[in-house]
Amino acid sequence: MKKKYLYVFPPLIGLVIFGTVYWQYSSGYEARLAEGERKARAVIEAKLAEDARGREKAVRDALASQEKRKIDKAANEKKDLADKEMREKAMQAKFRAQRETDKLEQQAKRLKKEIDEEKKEIEKIEADKKRSVEEVAFQREYVKKAEANTRSLAIVLDRIAAADVAAEAAAKAAAAAAAAAAVKK
Repeated sequence: MKKKYLYVFPPLIGLVIFGTVYWQYSSGYEARLAEGERKARAVIEAKLAEDARGREKAVRDALASQEKRKIDKAANEKKDLADKEMREKAMQAKFRAQRETDKLEQQAKRLKKEIDEEKKEIEKIEADKKRSVEEVAFQREYVKKAEANTRSLAIVLDRIAAADVAAEAAAKAAAAAAAAAAVKK
């Protein structure tokens, strides 16, 4: 029998120890479970509250960002519209300047052609003027020669007339001398 107590006491002692531990565990288990659950809930609620605050902040930031983008978009649209209008005005000015340039080039070509024609006319007029001056000089020379010739012819005619008068006078004198000689004879 000595050995019988070895089989009864150790399991009994183990049962008592187990019962004590179990009773301590089970009596505080509900409270610990509730406490753990409360802590877990508190952590989850804190996390949810933090997430909610983060979402609210994100929403506020998103709204502010959206508002800023709207303002920037409106400003960009105004700028783009102004740039587009400016480009259009620049293109119109460019086309207008190109048309004026073409018009002025055509006018310059036309005027150059007219200048060339006028130069040819001036050259013709200069040639005519030179011929006219030469003709006037020739005619003056001719008139001088003709006047000199007329004078010399007048002198010759005067001489011829004087010679005729002298010849008539000589013929009359010869006739008178012949008549006088005939009378004398």
